[in-house]
Amino acid sequence: MTYTIEETTSAGSAPAEGGSTGGGLLVLYLALGGLAFAVLQSLVSPALSTIGRELNASTSDVSWIVTAYLLSASVLTPILGRLGDIAGKRKVLIGVLAALAAGTLVAALATNLAVLIAGRVLQGAAGAILPLSIGMIRDELPREKVAPIIGLISAIFGIGAGVGIVAAGPIVEHLSWHWLFWLPLVLVAVALLGAIFGMKESPVRSPGRLDMLGAAVLSVSLVALLLAISKGQAWGWGEIKTIGLLALGVVGLIAFVLVELRVKEPLIDMKLMKIRGVWATDLVALILGFAMFGTFLLVPTLLLLPEATGYGFGKSVSQAGLFLLPTVVMMVVFGPLAGILNRRFGPKLPLFLGTVFVVAAFTLPAVSHDRIWQVLASGILTGAGIGFAFAAMSNAIIESVPATQTGEATSVNTIARTIGSCIGTAVVAAVITSNTTPRGLPTDAAFTNGFWVCAGVAVLAVVAAIALPARKRQERTVEG
Repeated sequence: MTYTIEETTSAGSAPAEGGSTGGGLLVLYLALGGLAFAVLQSLVSPALSTIGRELNASTSDVSWIVTAYLLSASVLTPILGRLGDIAGKRKVLIGVLAALAAGTLVAALATNLAVLIAGRVLQGAAGAILPLSIGMIRDELPREKVAPIIGLISAIFGIGAGVGIVAAGPIVEHLSWHWLFWLPLVLVAVALLGAIFGMKESPVRSPGRLDMLGAAVLSVSLVALLLAISKGQAWGWGEIKTIGLLALGVVGLIAFVLVELRVKEPLIDMKLMKIRGVWATDLVALILGFAMFGTFLLVPTLLLLPEATGYGFGKSVSQAGLFLLPTVVMMVVFGPLAGILNRRFGPKLPLFLGTVFVVAAFTLPAVSHDRIWQVLASGILTGAGIGFAFAAMSNAIIESVPATQTGEATSVNTIARTIGSCIGTAVVAAVITSNTTPRGLPTDAAFTNGFWVCAGVAVLAVVAAIALPARKRQERTVEG
């Protein structure tokens, strides 16, 4: 007989129709690990001054608590993501969660800055949780559940960053900065035990050898690039070491591409970067990383400034964190919703809607931010946009690459987001510090300019989202 099968055209293979692991528990453990990593990324930022004061460290030195984490995550994410494709995602995930647990314990017990930074380096290894999680979900869950679940897991990384900003103030005020690590450690421990006792190894592998030369070149280039971006404001953008590191980073990335084009088993297959669904999504990740951390810097600063300035709102650290709660809630809602839209229309629609929401989120306060409702509305739009876009990005990558290359492709997307967050933090900080009063407080123009910069950059994300190929459906006739 003759019948018609409708299928989605994709470079990837279909997920298994049934998982070898209990789907609900698998998602729970992966979500907890991802949440812990994302929370730890942003949780310490509002508490840096407190930590520096208690450890007798300068502002410049204490900033390494954040820098070390970002550098470690950027360097190790592609290596561990690729290793998961080769050796088994569960096996590598257990190692990653163990490193996160060890690093968090070290940080919680730290009595000096050097030990704390060492703990943060260990924590950064957990950047590979996202690509490993997405790969396991793709391999283990039925096809109809993949898009919504990946939407949820991806959104959790944005949610965790928001939770970190919200929770930091109350934790430091009522407990101590050590609890910034003790509390997430509970989540990490549950996720680790779940990975050990509640998961089975993913069946999809990509046998081969790890490209050590490519890993070394990429590590040097990313360290140089991110170090220059994160420290450029403190060192001075015109300083020789800043310019030198930027140049080394760019040259290193070019060298990495050349190496990968020549080795038999590359760390990252450069052919993937030619796929429109991949490079467009990576560009969106870079830009939205910029925008998300831009808002995490602008909004709390504006809320904390005294009302006497005429434009500040005079909130405490805890109150300022609570004003970001609607942003987190919207991420929770719109992440899974993006997965539902993806299943029906493909990732382009939720990605486009998400980027448009982000543009609106920054345009509103750029025009006027003298009323608290404007700040809240901006946060709601930001949460909706990030929730939509983060979820859609992961699904766009999955639809564009083979299952055996999910780890390396999503790792690159994660790196792009990390680099974007570094650039966004550095640029917005530069905008704020270049517009200050004689007392050193940011002027009203600093916030207006900062919001406009983020809105302008977010417009580029809309363009990149439009460039994403639409889902194509084809029918094939099977004779039988």
